[in-house]
This record gives sequence, C-alpha cells and structure tokens, in this order.
Amino acid sequence: MNTLHLLSGGAAYGLVARLEEQFVTENDCRIAGSYSAVGLMRDQLLAGAPCDVVILTATLVAQLEASGHVMPGSARQLGSVKTGVAVKTGEPLPALATREELKATLLDAVGIYFPDPIKSTAGIHFMSTLEQLGIAEELAARLRPFPNGATAMGEMARCDEVGLIGCTQVTEILYTPGVRLVAALPLAFELATVYTVAMSRSAGQAQAASALIALLSNREHAALRRAVGFED
Repeated sequence: MNTLHLLSGGAAYGLVARLEEQFVTENDCRIAGSYSAVGLMRDQLLAGAPCDVVILTATLVAQLEASGHVMPGSARQLGSVKTGVAVKTGEPLPALATREELKATLLDAVGIYFPDPIKSTAGIHFMSTLEQLGIAEELAARLRPFPNGATAMGEMARCDEVGLIGCTQVTEILYTPGVRLVAALPLAFELATVYTVAMSRSAGQAQAASALIALLSNREHAALRRAVGFED
C-alpha cells in the first residue's frame, strides 16, 4: 500500500480522521499525517519534509503557491475556523459574551492552556487578546503554552486541577476528549481563520493527493465539515 504524506494545521485533524478510512479504502493508500501549528508545518515543508498534501491557512497556502512549493490551481477551501474558549468536561460554563466577561473569566482561571504564541494562528491571536485586555502581565505566571492546540487541550484534559481555561481553534476543542467548547471569543476579539487544502509541488503521490483534496472539500461532506467546526 502506498503512503500519502500530509502536513496539516491541527485544526483539520478531526476532519481528516473522519474521512481517513474512506480514503484508504477507495485509494489503497494510507495517510501519514503530521498535525501542528501552521507555521511549524510550513517550515517543515520548506525544509524538505516529505509532503503530498498541505492543509494550512489560506494566506500561507497562497504564499507557498507563489514561492513554487504548492501546485498552482490545486487549492480548495475547507472553510473558516473560529478561535474558542474551553473548560474541562463537567465544569461550569463561564460567561463570555462581552469584553468584560471574557476578561473576568481569564482573570479567574487557575491556569490557561493555549498553543504556540509564535507559530500558531490561535496562539498569536490569544496573546494579542490578552494585550488588548491589559492583562498579559497579570496572567503571565498562569499561562501554559504548548506546541499546538491539540496538545494544549489534551494536557488540560489530563490535568487534575479545577478552574482551568483553554483557548485555541474550535475544531481542536471539539475533537479532544475531556474538554468542552464554551463559545467562540466575543465579537470584538473574534478570529475566523480560512483553511485550504492543496497539493505540494513535490508530491510523489499526485493521484492520491488529488483524491484526498476532493474528498475533504467536496459538497457531499459540507455537513461533516460544519460538524467538526468548519464554517462556510
């Protein structure tokens, strides 16, 4: 059986996981997927990591197409993903509808789990949100960053402390057992990131890559994309 190499932002893991069995059956090809912060995945592609398909932000994919690392015309949009707030399963849902409620919720947190503030879309945005709220310094000792949102949510779920808060992309919250989505960030701090899937210029499995792109982005799976956190 052939192997397709996928470099993907963590936001798309849930979608790929739900369709992986169908892809393998229809194409006699397994998926070797790496999922992490989009900046890290871009860097791996640029460093020459094996890659047939990328799933990154639309902005990064456009840059990679312009630099010759992504096949022109191969990109297909998956949808937008909002950045949201999570608590551990079973804990009360805090108020988040306004700037004041978000600020109070974060100040009440025992620990705050979030992805890489340098290479992760959600992590960069979250740190900007703390700065805008004027509480970055006050919360510095309680911040618990991880390489990506999935790892951050997994670690939060395993922690036995109460009163924890997580912030990452909605898709990563939805597919992580032990954490629960409270809501997207309030409108004043909203971040909706558009993701696209595309073929790498160095793809060794071009036919399988085209098949995966079509499977993930086709109209037939629009409801599934919405269910795992992608919005039209």
